Amino acid sequence: MTGILTNASELHFRIWSEFHTMPGLRLTLGQACRLFGGTPSEVEAALQDLVDAAVLCQIGPYFIRADFSRFTA
Repeated sequence: MTGILTNASELHFRIWSEFHTMPGLRLTLGQACRLFGGTPSEVEAALQDLVDAAVLCQIGPYFIRADFSRFTA
């Protein structure tokens, strides 16, 4: 991960891994909860931690990789 995450959990690494292997992945909170199998509060907290660490960013309801713009033309 590019940012600094203290207290990273298995959920953090699972989320990061999915976004890392699929750079164009774009998920809403509801979609992320279904994909990662966590409660909305757990998944939202992990996603926000990754946003705070500049690994992901949130655009409207969607979470995407923070560096996704580097992959688009």
